Amino acid sequence: MMMMDDDQISFRSASPMFDEVEDYSHQIAQMIGIKNDNFIEAGVRTILDIGCGYGSFGAHLLSKQLLTMCIANYEASGSQVQLTLERGLPAMIASFVSKQLPYPSLSFDMLHCSTCGIDWDQKDGLLLVEVDRVLKPGGYFVWTSPLTNARNKEDLKRWNFVHDFAESICWTLLSQQDKTVVWKKTIKTKCYSARKPGVGPSVCSKGHDVESPYYRPLQMCLGGTRSRRWIPIEGRTRWPSRSNMNKTELSLYGLHQEVVGEDAENWKVNVREYWSLLSPLIFSDHPKRPGDEDPSPPYNMLRNVLDMNAQYGGLNSALLEAKKSVWVMNVVPTAGPNHLPMILDRGFVGVLHDWCEAFPSYPRTYDLGWVIIRDTAQLVEAARALTTQLKWEARVIEVESSSEQRLLVCQKPITKRQSI
Repeated sequence: MMMMDDDQISFRSASPMFDEVEDYSHQIAQMIGIKNDNFIEAGVRTILDIGCGYGSFGAHLLSKQLLTMCIANYEASGSQVQLTLERGLPAMIASFVSKQLPYPSLSFDMLHCSTCGIDWDQKDGLLLVEVDRVLKPGGYFVWTSPLTNARNKEDLKRWNFVHDFAESICWTLLSQQDKTVVWKKTIKTKCYSARKPGVGPSVCSKGHDVESPYYRPLQMCLGGTRSRRWIPIEGRTRWPSRSNMNKTELSLYGLHQEVVGEDAENWKVNVREYWSLLSPLIFSDHPKRPGDEDPSPPYNMLRNVLDMNAQYGGLNSALLEAKKSVWVMNVVPTAGPNHLPMILDRGFVGVLHDWCEAFPSYPRTYDLGWVIIRDTAQLVEAARALTTQLKWEARVIEVESSSEQRLLVCQKPITKRQSI
C-alpha cells in the first residue's frame, strides 16, 4: 500500500476504487444532476466518508476544494484512518456501534459509504437515523454496495428494508446505477408531520435534540428539525464564506460580528508570526524548497494541523486566507462554549472532544510535530518544565501584542532517544 518514490511515500492499492475514483466521482455527480464533479454547485462542500479505505475518494475531492472527513473503527494493526492521515487528509477514529458521532446535528452536506461494512438494515434502522441527524437539509447519502443489486431472497429483504426506511424518514431516491444509490434528505420539516401515523421514527423532543452529542447513545428520533440552522444546502451554495461571515449569518449562532471579526484579525497576525518562527526551522534544509516560498504539495512538510481549542475556527480561516497548503482539525473542547456548528457551517471540519481523554487518532499522525502553546506566562512556564521530561526542544517567546501572554514553541525529536 505504501511505496517509496523519489524519497516520497506513494500509495498503491488493489482496490478498483483507487484507479477508478475519478469515474466514480463523475458517476455520483451525474446521479445528483451536476456536471464536471462541481459538487459545490449543488451546495456540497463537506463530506463524511464512512470506512474510507485508503482515502482515495477524499484525495480526489480535495482537488475540487471539498473537505472529506474519513471515519473508521479502530484497528490494532493500523489501517484506514492512519493511512488517510498519512496522505495528508482529514480522518479520525469513530464508529456507529452505540454512541452518536461527535458532531452536531446538520453537520455534513454528504455522507458516503462505499462497501463500508455498515449493516444499515440492522438495529431497526437506528444507524440510518444517525446518518439523517448529521446530514444537512437537502444533503445526500451515497451508498455503494452489492446489496443494492440484491438477487437472493435474504439480500432482497435487507435492501427493501433500507429502501423503505429511507422513504419513511423523508429521503428521496434520486438515482440508482450499478451498485450505487443516492438519496436526498428532505428540505421541508413538514414532511415528517405529513407521514402516516406510525410510519418511521418520530421527531426528537427538545431534550433529546442537542448540539453537543458527546458520548450520547444513539437516538431513534429525527434530530435538528427545530434548529435555526435548518437551511437547505442549495440555498447557500456560496454561503457562508469560509473566511468571513456577515451579521445575519452570525446571528444564527448568537454571536456578534465585532467579536468574531476581532478574533479573525488576531489570527491573521498570529499566523504570520507562527509561520515566521517555524519557516526557517522547518524548511531551511528542505531539498525541494522553491526559493523563499513554502514548498508546494507533495513536498510541504506541514499538511495537517490540530487546533486544540478552535473557538470560532479563526486559525483555520487565517491559514486559508494566507494560502497555506494545510487542513485543520478544529477541536472544540466539551468543557467550553460549543461553536462547532458554526465551524462546520463555514465548510471546515471539526469535532467535539474532552481533552482529559486521548484524541481518537493513531500515534504520530499529525505533521505539526511542532507544538505551539499560547497562554499566560505562568502556564507557559509550567508547560515548558514538562517538555524537558518529554525530551522536546522548547523555547519561550514573548508576545509583542500582550504583556501577559507567552508562546511556547516546541519540537518533538525527529530521531528516537533512549528513555531515562
